[in-house]
Amino acid sequence: MQPSKETLGWMYRTMVTSRRFEEVIEKIYLEGKTPVFNMANGPIPGEMHLSNGQEPVAVGVCAHLKPEDVVTATHRPHHQAIAKGVDLNRMAAEIFGKATGLSGGRGGHMHLFDADVNFACSGIIAQGMGPAAGAALSRKLQGKPGVAVAFIGEGAANQGAFHEAMNLAAVWKLPMICVIEDNAWGISVAKGTATAVKRNDVRAAAYGIPGHYIEGNDPWKIYEVAGEAIARARAGDGPTLIEVDTYRLAGHFMGDAEGYRPKGEKDGLFAKDPIPAMRKRLEAEGVFSAAELDALEADAAAAVDAAIRYARESADPRPEDALTAVFA
Repeated sequence: MQPSKETLGWMYRTMVTSRRFEEVIEKIYLEGKTPVFNMANGPIPGEMHLSNGQEPVAVGVCAHLKPEDVVTATHRPHHQAIAKGVDLNRMAAEIFGKATGLSGGRGGHMHLFDADVNFACSGIIAQGMGPAAGAALSRKLQGKPGVAVAFIGEGAANQGAFHEAMNLAAVWKLPMICVIEDNAWGISVAKGTATAVKRNDVRAAAYGIPGHYIEGNDPWKIYEVAGEAIARARAGDGPTLIEVDTYRLAGHFMGDAEGYRPKGEKDGLFAKDPIPAMRKRLEAEGVFSAAELDALEADAAAAVDAAIRYARESADPRPEDALTAVFA
C-alpha cells in the first residue's frame, strides 16, 4: 500500500504545519520567562511538550482516518491533533487560554478536545487507552462505522491501563489500534532501564493480536503498516499493536536541560530530521518539484500565522466563566 501523490502532499504539508506551529509556540512560550525561567509567566503559562521529530507517526496513521474515527493522544499531542483535523485556530486559542479555544481556554495544550473530529488527549500516562477501547466498543455494539486509535508513549506500555485495554480489545475483537511512539525516553529515563522487553510490539503476542515494529521514523512505512491495521479493524478482525521508532528533537518539556542525554545524541537526531528527509525523497523520486514543495510549506506557514494571530487577538475568558462547565 503506497500513498498517492495527493496523500503524500497532505502528509508533508501537515508535518510542516505541525513543525511550524511548534516553532512559533516555542518562541511565544518563552516570552516573559527570561532571564529567570518561570513557567507561570508569559502569554502561555504552564508546561509545554513539543512533538517535533515525531510528525511522521501522526501523518502516517491519520492519513487513513475519517471524521467518525476516534483518536486519543498524550501530553505531547500537537502533531496528532493537527493530523486528525483539529481546528488550528481554536487549538491555538486553547493553548493561549482564550475564550475562543476548543474548551474555552480551560484545558490548555495537554487537554485538547475537538468533538467535531473525535479527538482528545490527556496529561495522564496511558489515560487514552480506556476511552479508545470504549469508543471502539460503542461502535461495535451499535453497528456504527469507525475505528479508535490510541497514541501512547513507550513508557505508557508499562502502565496497567495499557494491558487492561489491550486485553479487552483482543477478547472482544474491537476495532482499535494502539500506536506506541517510542522516542527512547520516558521523561529522563531511558527505555532500556525501565522496560523489560526491547520492543513493545512483542507484547502483542500476549493478546493474540498482530504486532508491528517500524524502524527509521519512516512516514511511508508507517502509512503502509497503519493502513493494513486500520483496514483489519474496519473488517471486524480486531485490534493491532504498532510501535514506531521515532524521536523528539526537544526536551521532555520546555525548560528541560536534557542533561540525561548522552553527548552527541541530539546532533545525531537533527541529522536525520524527518521533514527535510521527506522533502529530499519527494524531490528525488519526482513526486513533487521544489517549487511545489515550497508552495506547500508556504501554505502551512500561512495557516499557522493566521492561527497564532487569531489566538493573540481573541478575548480572555470572563471571570464568571470559571463557574460554567463544571460538575455541581
